[in-house]
Amino acid sequence: MDGNSSLDVYDEYEKLLIRMNTPKVVIDNAVCENATLVKVDSANKHGILLEAVQVLADLNLNINKAYVTSDGSWFMDVFHVTNENGEKLTDKGIMGYIEKTLATKPYILPLAGKPVGVAVATQNTAIELTGTYRPELLSEIFSVLSDLKCNVVEAEVWTHNRRAACLVYVTDEETGAAIEDPQKICKTQELLENVMRGNSGIQGAKTVVSVGFTPTERRLHQLMFADCDYEKLEPPPPLYGNGHNTKFLVTIDNCLDRGYSVVNVQCKDRPKLLFDVVCTLTDMEYVVFHATIDTEGPQAFQEYYIRHADGSPVNSEAEKQRVIQCLEAAVRRRASEGMRLELCTDDRVGLLSDVTRIFNEHGMSVTRAEVSTRGDKVSDVFYVTDTAGNPLETKTVEAVRQEIGHSILQVKDDCVNTKAPPREPVIQFSLGNLLKLKSERFLYNLGLIKSYS
Repeated sequence: MDGNSSLDVYDEYEKLLIRMNTPKVVIDNAVCENATLVKVDSANKHGILLEAVQVLADLNLNINKAYVTSDGSWFMDVFHVTNENGEKLTDKGIMGYIEKTLATKPYILPLAGKPVGVAVATQNTAIELTGTYRPELLSEIFSVLSDLKCNVVEAEVWTHNRRAACLVYVTDEETGAAIEDPQKICKTQELLENVMRGNSGIQGAKTVVSVGFTPTERRLHQLMFADCDYEKLEPPPPLYGNGHNTKFLVTIDNCLDRGYSVVNVQCKDRPKLLFDVVCTLTDMEYVVFHATIDTEGPQAFQEYYIRHADGSPVNSEAEKQRVIQCLEAAVRRRASEGMRLELCTDDRVGLLSDVTRIFNEHGMSVTRAEVSTRGDKVSDVFYVTDTAGNPLETKTVEAVRQEIGHSILQVKDDCVNTKAPPREPVIQFSLGNLLKLKSERFLYNLGLIKSYS
């Protein structure tokens, strides 16, 4: 066989591997009355479930149901999704993006504890912050950045269990691009680390400055996990206040005959709940082999059959308790506490420093924040309480709005999306029973066939 023939055979083999390993994505609006089905079939690999869930989460889609199964080297997902209004997907652009991204452009997911850089974006400088939470923290962070002539382009802040994690993207005010001066980078890092350390010595503070872009929510989970926010310093408050009568329960049992550990999560349903749980399991090096996700009214039921990456189930009571604590923390981090305030106005350097200073002067504590800039406009969301974590008084909120501007700062009192989208009739079941059903019934539940008999 000559050299050209060998190359031809090699090229055909490469093409075969690509066809075998390229995920097949089907988006179906016909099977389910109240949701769009997104079906993904692909070769199995660690983290592939998170890749799919992250794509849907980044589009702010609700996952009302999901069925996951992997058999050896093959993997299948079926997601029942709706848009933010609880409706089927009709936007062809969004559906095309889902299909193209999942089928041809899988996400590159950073490993926990490793340097992060999904796609270099040299126009921004990324700043990662972790440390002890205190009410004035956010005001001090943005004040330092303003004094250093850094313009905040994007930012997200999470707080949990007296810890805080922030991911901030900034540009140099003079150049409008990433900070290139090494001395300015070192000074920024030093001053922000002092802010994060504060006057408390509960745990150390950490500041990392880099040029690049990170999947923000994935990285925040990693930062808080590395900061051990799951270690209970005091009894946690109810997951949702304000009269929500929903259970929050995480349990782990071993399925000895199959060599799995069965993780059950029951809590109030909310957007991106599935992402938060799967992200944490993946970062803890657990592999999800089978899963069912269901919702019934305001309640979510999640069941995962998992093994550690080395093939073993959860082996000890200590490991079991650690996994439970980490999953509880993953759910609580995004359970926004306090009143939701939305800030929409023209962008300017120092805006966030001024706004958060006013919050601080009026005794407000920011428990979570999302900052975004589009062109010359900012659209920011803050969840705020008083410094003791209690609901704010109306006169305090009105005083703040008076100072900032009523048309600029709007009150959105619902901390989470409480609009209940129309649901198809729900039958709660366990994957343990599902595995015993006939294949026709299984395919019906996955939405792959319209009837069984």
